[in-house]
Amino acid sequence: MHIKLLKIWIDILDPGQLLFFEQIINGLKEHDILCTSRRYKEISELAKIRKFKPIYIGRFGGKSKEGKLKASIQRMEHLVPKVEKFEPDVTISFHSPEAARISFGLGIKHVTFTDMPYAHKILRLTLPLVQNVMTPHIIPKKLFTEYGISAKNIIQYKGFTSSVTAKRTSIPHKIPFTANGKKNILIRPDEEEASYVKSTNTTEIIEQIIKRFDGENLVVLGRYPNQIAKIKKIVKDHAMVIPMSNDGKYLLEHTDVFVGSGGTMTSESALLGVRTISYNAVPNHVEEFLVKRGLAIREMNPRDIGDTIESILKTDHTPEKAKNILDRMEDPVEKLNKIIKS
Repeated sequence: MHIKLLKIWIDILDPGQLLFFEQIINGLKEHDILCTSRRYKEISELAKIRKFKPIYIGRFGGKSKEGKLKASIQRMEHLVPKVEKFEPDVTISFHSPEAARISFGLGIKHVTFTDMPYAHKILRLTLPLVQNVMTPHIIPKKLFTEYGISAKNIIQYKGFTSSVTAKRTSIPHKIPFTANGKKNILIRPDEEEASYVKSTNTTEIIEQIIKRFDGENLVVLGRYPNQIAKIKKIVKDHAMVIPMSNDGKYLLEHTDVFVGSGGTMTSESALLGVRTISYNAVPNHVEEFLVKRGLAIREMNPRDIGDTIESILKTDHTPEKAKNILDRMEDPVEKLNKIIKS
């Protein structure tokens, strides 16, 4: 049967999306793809490691409302001529507001992925303008229909963003852990500049871990320059604070305990069988699924997180349960192909 080749525009906004769409693109290789992103240090560093080459247009707008608005407007202004020249048949994004507005304005069909019904501001800007939403099966459709999309246009798949990225091939590179026989504890602060993250006590969590485990290999995987500078002042020489300039999967493969905010890296860690603690800064259905199945431990009290790490390090661990759950997860590419070809 003859397969019609399509021109597809994919817009990527953060490192997790880069890893996700890297896998999606592998399943769409027969099509002509324009892949855009924005200037954001975590994306560019990860793209170099993954040998992934998006076209960078615009920038991340930071924490303030005004900054986000201006960056979005400026990015759309520069994206429009590039998209018009490419003439895509369909747009695919992870609820990109710029992709939604441009696709709507130019009459391009748009399929968006999302696993974040709590990201109210982003979804209000995107879901009313798209043709289809693809989302994990554990998230009820009714949580998205309130944003203006019909339930029949919401396609669920038996997997998560993290189950897609967790199946990628990791790329060996120099990592911040020292081979000294000590335990490797990796801490991921919350995405404090995102509009959907609630206030947390991340700083106190890091301080407690340092207090209890100063003799182990402690690494804090920061997100933003201001956040990294602030944490460095707190930890001094008791922990290494680094930006996300690593292939997260390779780093997790060398981690004994991961402490995360409950987002994508937390769920990827759990699905890879790493002993994982979530302090739940981003309450979501995927985190809840993993906690219920015993792949992650939810602990929000800084002192109790120390007790939990100590208990974890004293017990034997086998990752088979996580592997079995991950192996049963569905690759969404097949359903995506059906949507875009129709």
